[in-house]
Amino acid sequence: MPFGAELTAGGQVRFRLWAPAARRVEVALYDANGTRLLPMHPLPGGWFALETDAARAGSLYRFLVDGEHEVADPASRFNPEGVHGASAVVDPRSFAWNDEDWRAPPWPGAVLYELHVGAFTPEGTYGGVAARLEHLARLGITAIELMPLNAFPGTRDWGYDGVLPFAPQASYGTPDELKALIDSAHRSGLAVLLDVVYNHFGPEGNYLHRYAPQFFSARHVTPWGPAINFDGPGSDAVRDFFIHNALYWLEEYHFDGLRLDAIHAVHDTSATHIVTEIARAARAGPGRTRPIYLTLENLDNAVRFLGAAGSCDAQWNDDTHHSLHVLLTGESQSYYADYARDPHALLARGLAEGFVYQGEVSRYLGGPRGESSAHLPPSAFVNFLQNHDQVGNRARGERLTTLVRDEAALEAAAAVLLLAPAPPLLFMGEEWAALEPFPWFCDFEAELAARVHAHRSREYPGSPYPAAPATFACARLDWRVLEQGAHARALAFHRRLLEIRRAEIAPRILELHAGRFTRANAGRAFAVSWEGAGERLRLIANLGAEAAAVPESAPGRVIFATHPELPAPLSREQLAPWSVTWLLEPAP
Repeated sequence: MPFGAELTAGGQVRFRLWAPAARRVEVALYDANGTRLLPMHPLPGGWFALETDAARAGSLYRFLVDGEHEVADPASRFNPEGVHGASAVVDPRSFAWNDEDWRAPPWPGAVLYELHVGAFTPEGTYGGVAARLEHLARLGITAIELMPLNAFPGTRDWGYDGVLPFAPQASYGTPDELKALIDSAHRSGLAVLLDVVYNHFGPEGNYLHRYAPQFFSARHVTPWGPAINFDGPGSDAVRDFFIHNALYWLEEYHFDGLRLDAIHAVHDTSATHIVTEIARAARAGPGRTRPIYLTLENLDNAVRFLGAAGSCDAQWNDDTHHSLHVLLTGESQSYYADYARDPHALLARGLAEGFVYQGEVSRYLGGPRGESSAHLPPSAFVNFLQNHDQVGNRARGERLTTLVRDEAALEAAAAVLLLAPAPPLLFMGEEWAALEPFPWFCDFEAELAARVHAHRSREYPGSPYPAAPATFACARLDWRVLEQGAHARALAFHRRLLEIRRAEIAPRILELHAGRFTRANAGRAFAVSWEGAGERLRLIANLGAEAAAVPESAPGRVIFATHPELPAPLSREQLAPWSVTWLLEPAP
């Protein structure tokens, strides 16, 4: 890796820093005897380098810039005392892996589970997650997706305020403990993805502007401030920094894939967009010998990053979520306004064709949104009822189990999500109808925390103070309720659905094409079907609280029905409220 501290074959440590705005840089080494300053050698292109036998694995260090500013290594592999502390030299080869024979299964069959390491268990550590892997494997999950781990200020944060993209968050454990979690997951048959943030740095602990202002663009702006410079002067080094970051997680940590956060805020007018370049590097690198999952979030609903040409496997499909959320809750504020007019029809289109908005005008955005997606396979879209954004971007972070008290409605929505061909995603605790909220929380210094709270309170009135320990504590899952009442019923229901998915849907997913949809007299009932290899998978649903007309006949074999007590539910003229039936039948 051309950045940071690297152990050499001869036992020395090579330090490298890109600091084009600095006149001189020194390595500050810390040990029991105090601080030792070692001058670095200036190199062309704004680089500084030093190879020394004064450091070793475990050595703590900072970079002293122009004799004034001591800063952590922006490519630090670990900052044991937090982002304001010293970086540590790490030997990436010291961990003994036991997953040589592991290969993630093909992407189209993935069932994802998003979790926050700090809030998933009482321990809030990598080891705490490892202790729950059996639960996830038994549930029917095939891949866990960790919210961002890049080091952030303090000990609690969603992870999207990270400032050291190569350093796993120290409050969760050591690099070797993270590797042990991934190694254990692979032995349990679970792939592991990491959410990475390449659109901005957090507001506290980022010192790049002092010695490498070329990391940021004066031409592009994001909701978090100046954009990262992927297409201006000096951008070659910036692009390399993030390409190597992606490869680093896939190679050194054996992650099976990445989820690229908010790429609509990754501004790049280069001939090859940085997202495409990262995907190509991943496919040409670790992807040569094992499956690599690459997913992304993109509010633009653009298709150019998906499929063989773009090399990314799938996009999080907000459209299907918003449609489901509106018909379950009746909410129409903010971006939900675009889905309030006819959510059942929009949901049917999203299930069949991927995006709901494929160039139509978004009233919320004030212009056209999206591109045609019907040519893409179902596996190009990740569907979900809940995730960190859709739960957390509310004032109090309420889950659907708080917003929707009708158990039948939630079961019907889960049946649509988990048996549709598109890879489904569950948010931690969703499988047992967890009630814990997931509000936005952070651990910024006091003045910054007060400013961001004031801003967030304007956007989401009634938001709790994000830096209060109690705001984070309320998000931690309570594992004691799994065997109790509605929680036990929800868990059994999700296990049943995922077993049906494993037995009936997964073997057919690779053959299924984009679907088609029909409706019953503009009502709440609709049908969606997908064809492939001489078979048709069909969904017939009434996602409403009143009976509805059957949208079309379906003589196939029923593989799941929310109302199995009806001897022939689809031969009747009316569908029961909140009813979902899945069938397999020969294709015409």
